Amino acid sequence: MAAMIRLGLTGGIGMGKSTAAELLAERGAKISDSDEIARELVEPGQPALQAIAEAFGNEVLRADGSLDRGHVAGLVFGDNEARRTLEVILHPRIRETWQGNLARWAGEGESIGVAVIPLLYETGCEEAFDKIVCVACSPELQRKRLRQRDWSDEEIDRRIAAQLNAEEKMKRADHVVWTDGPMDAHAAQWDALLACWSGESSTVVA
Repeated sequence: MAAMIRLGLTGGIGMGKSTAAELLAERGAKISDSDEIARELVEPGQPALQAIAEAFGNEVLRADGSLDRGHVAGLVFGDNEARRTLEVILHPRIRETWQGNLARWAGEGESIGVAVIPLLYETGCEEAFDKIVCVACSPELQRKRLRQRDWSDEEIDRRIAAQLNAEEKMKRADHVVWTDGPMDAHAAQWDALLACWSGESSTVVA
């Protein structure tokens, strides 16, 4: 039995990571999404939520005890010290979770285990993966997608500035999947990569 491919999936905010993960899941890959893990970690009763409240004050909590994510975002984006405080709380817990998922899937004989990590390079996770793919799109399309989330241009600027620039992510990745085009073009790039990795094709993508 071939060893499971440990795939790190990254890219700039709004560049298509979630869509890429869906396409990979449809093709049989197991997916561990850092954003989903983070949401689970801050549910009421979780230690991470208590740590965040202790660090930032109870005003980050809603009346029902859940985390006010919008309020926290307002605190940490544009304030490097506050963002680092949040990252110290969340990143080790997130990493432990996706590492555990990958280990379990490898033991179960899965062919590909994917960890979707927006801050893969920023958190120094490269060595955990056999392959790293960066999904990317034009800056214009990135901003269009982020505006569809009802974010202001100022908020978009802060979010983008909080990450390693997309050009550097693309340069450091093993492969780049471009998401500007239609869905079938996006999917075709993944099909080519998966075929290449399985030895079924010598096709090389970006």
